[in-house]
Amino acid sequence: MPESKVVRIVIADDHPLLLQGLKDLLLQRGGIEILGAVSDGAAALKLILDNPPDIALLDIEMPYLSGLSIADECRKKQLETKFILLSYHKEPAFIAQAKSLNIAGYLLKEDTSTEIFKCIDEVMKGNSYYSLSILSTTHTTDSKKTVNLDLLSSSEKKILKLVASQCSSQMIAERLHISARTVEKHRSNIINKLNLAGQSNSLSLWAVEQKAVIMAL
Repeated sequence: MPESKVVRIVIADDHPLLLQGLKDLLLQRGGIEILGAVSDGAAALKLILDNPPDIALLDIEMPYLSGLSIADECRKKQLETKFILLSYHKEPAFIAQAKSLNIAGYLLKEDTSTEIFKCIDEVMKGNSYYSLSILSTTHTTDSKKTVNLDLLSSSEKKILKLVASQCSSQMIAERLHISARTVEKHRSNIINKLNLAGQSNSLSLWAVEQKAVIMAL
């Protein structure tokens, strides 16, 4: 990172101690300006939109809006801010969703203290950086293959969210005022589009396991 370049950063994490610790860590480096440090997604989005930073360093799961949702909203508004997500999740679905949103950096929280500055440097160069300890999760066996949720239609995403909330096909049919047969057809399409056929667990179990990333759609 060039010494003359002051990197303007917004931080958001709903854990006060982690938020303060991250802020203190970044300020130790120098060449970094913290534009704001907030504890929920709605406040983070407002801060980013009001004064777009170079980098938004966001917890992936926060009240009101997730880090993924914030990144998606800012992408739609064509902001030049680059996003680094902090997460405890190594699951391929989270990684795939982050990549589908062109997230520049994805750090596991346990790797933050050792990799944060390398991540910032790479992101500011225009590169992407994902925690070294999760690289292997992008080359897993079929039982943990990555998926691209953007392949789904709006109707399929709506149904997948209900599946993740443990609603049966009949419950989904009643809630959406469609037939159970239509729900089953959508479920079949979801399995095919996400290439989940042949996995040891059902769509229902998979969706529950990946609920956090699904609900951020």
